[in-house]
Amino acid sequence: MTLDEILKEINKAETFVILAHENPDGDAIGSCLGMCTFLKELGKSDIDVLFKDFPETFKFLPNFEMIKSEPSYEKYDMAIVLDCPNTDRVGKEYRKFIENAKVRVQFDHHLRNSMFGDYNVVNPVAPACAQILVSSLEYLKIDISKDVATCLLAGIITDTGGFRFNSTTTETFEFAAWCLSKGINVSKIYKEAMMTKTKSQFNAEKLALDRLQFFDDDRITFTYITKKDIEELGIKAGELEGIAGIGVTIENVEVAIFAREKDDGFKISFRSNNIDVADICMLFGGGGHKLAAGCQIDSNIEEVRKAVVSETMKHLK
Repeated sequence: MTLDEILKEINKAETFVILAHENPDGDAIGSCLGMCTFLKELGKSDIDVLFKDFPETFKFLPNFEMIKSEPSYEKYDMAIVLDCPNTDRVGKEYRKFIENAKVRVQFDHHLRNSMFGDYNVVNPVAPACAQILVSSLEYLKIDISKDVATCLLAGIITDTGGFRFNSTTTETFEFAAWCLSKGINVSKIYKEAMMTKTKSQFNAEKLALDRLQFFDDDRITFTYITKKDIEELGIKAGELEGIAGIGVTIENVEVAIFAREKDDGFKISFRSNNIDVADICMLFGGGGHKLAAGCQIDSNIEEVRKAVVSETMKHLK
C-alpha cells in the first residue's frame, strides 16, 4: 500500500522540504503545518516549510514559525507536496527541490492531477487536502496529536467554507467531533480561520464589493483587484482568497468570478453553486474543482471580463 511505503521512506529520510501551491490558502497552510508537526513528533528535525509569501492570519496554528522563504539545503531526502495538482503551481524558486529530492511524495484532492510524485495520494472527492492527511494517519493507525489535529482542522474548515460546501462529508464532521472530544477548541479554530480578517483584507473585500457587477440576469458576478490596489492597501499573500466566494452568497447568483492582477496578467478564480466551473477554466488553460476553479489570462481587465463572462454565459445556457 502506498501509505505504508511512504511511512517507510519518511522513517529513512533525514531532511525534508514541505511545499504547496503559491499564494497558499488555509488548506495549504494547515496541511503543510500538520505534516511538519507530524514529522517533528516522529523525531525529525531538519524540516523546511517553504513559501515566498503567506497569510499571517494563520499564525495561531502550531509551528507557524517553521514557515520560511529560504531553504536550508540544495537537495533534500524527501519533498512532500500538498494541495497542489502539478509542480507548475509551486513557486518557481522552489520547484527544483521537488526535482532534486531523493523521494517525492504528494497528497492532493484536485480533480486533474499530473501524478508527479514517486508516491501519489490523490482523492478528488475529498473536500480538503487536510482531510486526506487525516484519513492517511488513521489508516496507518497513528494517533493524531492535538497540534496536528488543530492544523488539519483549520485546513478542512477553510476548504469546506466552514462546513458549508457540498463537498463536506460525514468524515468531515466525524473528525470535528473527534477534535471536540479531545478538548480541541473547534469554535476558536473556526473563528480564527474563517471570521478573523486583517484591516487590509477587510479593505480589499470592501473595494471588490464596490466594483461587483452583475451579468446574465444576475446569475453571474464579476469583480477584480489590481496590482495598484494590492500595493496601496498593503495586501499580503492569501488575503484575497475569500473574495471569490462572496458573489455566490447572493440570491440567484450561479457563478462568481474574481480577477486578481499579477505581473503576468490576471489570475481568475471561479466559484459556483451548481455548474462545473473547472470546465470553463480548462478552456483558458486552468482547472480545479467542479465548484471552485481557476485560470490565468494575460490581458487587460476589460478583455478578461469580456472573455470569462461570455464563456460562463454559454455554460449557463
